Amino acid sequence: MQEVFANMGMDSDLYRYLILPLLIFLARVCDVTLSTIRIIFVMNGKRNIAPILGFFEAFIWLLAVGQIISQVDNIFAYLAYAGGFATGTYIGMYVEERLAVGMAVLRLITPEINQGMLDFLHENKFSYSLVDGMGKKGKVNVVFFVVKRENLDRLVSGINEHHPQAFFTIENVRQVNEGHPFNSPLANQQSVRRWQLKRR
Repeated sequence: MQEVFANMGMDSDLYRYLILPLLIFLARVCDVTLSTIRIIFVMNGKRNIAPILGFFEAFIWLLAVGQIISQVDNIFAYLAYAGGFATGTYIGMYVEERLAVGMAVLRLITPEINQGMLDFLHENKFSYSLVDGMGKKGKVNVVFFVVKRENLDRLVSGINEHHPQAFFTIENVRQVNEGHPFNSPLANQQSVRRWQLKRR
């Protein structure tokens, strides 16, 4: 590679201390970004995409390591290698968050489900399952949601708007087997009243 830049009339020191470290940095950013996304795809069962990302990840990594070996006494190359790894990790996490691949389960725990929350769920077509629970201060509702990660922010916003004091947790889901929709007893306001009377 150095010969290519030399034929273009580039000074050898400029290549050694600027161009080469920059190329190594960019290569590491690319391969670590792909690695981060690949791992998350594997965790979400994306078997068709992960091997392709792995191929390009390994190919770019070999190019970067090859340049490091050819410049074993160049401290700038080592710094670029480490800096590219750190930057690639951050960029990979950012890209994966924007892609929002996979599903997530949200568990909502609240004393009562108000009508505003029910309207929000039905307007946005969020499916949910509800079970009785017992908390420190008495009976509570435990509501389970399994949603696409791309819709998770919208669901959290609705919860914060209608149940700002509610407790909820979020976890990633590896696989979802979609069966028949569960008809919750909270389907409408009349059902809510009957269900609450039954609980008492």
